[in-house]
Amino acid sequence: MTAPSPHHPLFINTILLGGTPQAKIAAAHAAGFDQIELWRQDLDAFGHGPTAMASTLRARGIGLTDYQVLMDVDGAPDARRTEKRNEALTMLDTAAALGADTVLAPASTDRDCIGARIVDDLGWLATQARQRGLRVAYEAMAWSTVNPTLPMAWQCVQQVGADNLGMVIDAFHIFARGRDASDLEGIPMDRIFLVQLSDLEHGVALAHVIDTARHSRLLPGHGQFPLPALLARLLSGGYRGPIGLEVFNDALKARAPEDVAHQAMTALNETLSAARNLLSQPG
Repeated sequence: MTAPSPHHPLFINTILLGGTPQAKIAAAHAAGFDQIELWRQDLDAFGHGPTAMASTLRARGIGLTDYQVLMDVDGAPDARRTEKRNEALTMLDTAAALGADTVLAPASTDRDCIGARIVDDLGWLATQARQRGLRVAYEAMAWSTVNPTLPMAWQCVQQVGADNLGMVIDAFHIFARGRDASDLEGIPMDRIFLVQLSDLEHGVALAHVIDTARHSRLLPGHGQFPLPALLARLLSGGYRGPIGLEVFNDALKARAPEDVAHQAMTALNETLSAARNLLSQPG
């Protein structure tokens, strides 16, 4: 008998959904998602603080994949370093109050980022997170200043050597740079904290990648990214963490959140099924 596939918590990033934070949470729950990625802007719009938000999530049975997003802490130049560290401490405290276990921190996009400080800053951030029972998920973004690829970001994470500092695998940032699933080589599966999926209809020039990333991503299966192959590589390697959607799409966000969330769940399940079919093929 074949062993059953592990259940991966399935999540949706609230950036895909329009409406109030309460409407987004309700839509995610109705569509069958286990978790959401919650933005600071969601909490601000909610207006009742992290403890009340935690209660709202528990009432719906929705968990938090992560609380986001902590920008430009790693390698912050002198003029902004103290400000960025204070911002990080506030965000970590808020994440703990929310009941989150992970904070997402993309690799710096600051053009003045000091590469020689990145490992030290990530070590400091991991230590502060550990004191609050939190993990830090580090994300290489296609336009990050020093660490725009997974191998580059993973090298810094390795140098820190903290087991509560791990990686985000975001399909957009891999494929938008013309890279492929081989970027996963050498990253232990237990150091991957979450996997974000989205799609694109065609390639994008790096000069336009930020605008495309923030407005025109597609649901999985609606573009040309080899998402099933990426997932198959993760699943075959033993990845057991959350898998979900981070889709910035202006047209979808303008629609009713309930409809979009159901469409998103269908797309996610179809992509997972395609990945498992790849793994079941002989050879």
